[in-house]
Amino acid sequence: MQILAIISAEYGQRHVDNLLAHGPADWQIEVWQAPAILPPVVDDPEDYLPASLPPADLVLAFGEHKGVAELVPEVARMTGARAVIAPVDREEWLPRGLARQLRGWLADQGVVCVTPKPLCSLTETHYNVRRHRVEYDDPTIAEFARHFGRPDLRLTVDPVSRLVVEAEVARDAVCGCARHVAQGLVGASANDAEQEAGLLHHHYPCLAGMVKDPDFDDTLMHVSGHMLRDQVGEQVKPYKTVVYITPGRRSEDG
Repeated sequence: MQILAIISAEYGQRHVDNLLAHGPADWQIEVWQAPAILPPVVDDPEDYLPASLPPADLVLAFGEHKGVAELVPEVARMTGARAVIAPVDREEWLPRGLARQLRGWLADQGVVCVTPKPLCSLTETHYNVRRHRVEYDDPTIAEFARHFGRPDLRLTVDPVSRLVVEAEVARDAVCGCARHVAQGLVGASANDAEQEAGLLHHHYPCLAGMVKDPDFDDTLMHVSGHMLRDQVGEQVKPYKTVVYITPGRRSEDG
């Protein structure tokens, strides 16, 4: 698969570094550095694009300025891409209205575009969480999401010690957070693993925004963290120590 990643600063570069380090060997990943400064409205995208771009099956729009999204349709045309992933990890980078417009512009070109919010909600069939879940059907995006998107950790817990002895990353987050969490969970007790996953996620740190998003009435960073914690919690639940408390009795009563 040929991939073109559009980046403008550290956020996108961090994603690209993880894709290059852990993506399939047959993926060909090219990077285009978008202009750091763009006008509030991009009337002529050609003025801000290079003379040519490498061919691509998939465009990853990792821009940190909403003007980058306005360049994506022309980038797709220049590369011949038939699929685009334009994540919403911060509302100011890709506001919901612009995200809707982008999907429409690309649909008119016959290009499938998904706008996962946050990026680590992307799976092979849908993106977003809670009541905002969106289904999609595209083999190119699904192939990408098989390796990177909503974290999928496979934990092995020793039934005697109740410790996590292995944490396999079946699907990493694009930023690499899931791999970081998996490494930190080995040796954790079943009782503590869920909380530890949340702390590891927070300290990576997550690249999603910390401003409350009206779609979720929560920050996207917390939405991201909850997805990972819930997945860990489901797997360690059978191994947790259950403490029974009898109301009305003090411990010294026996």
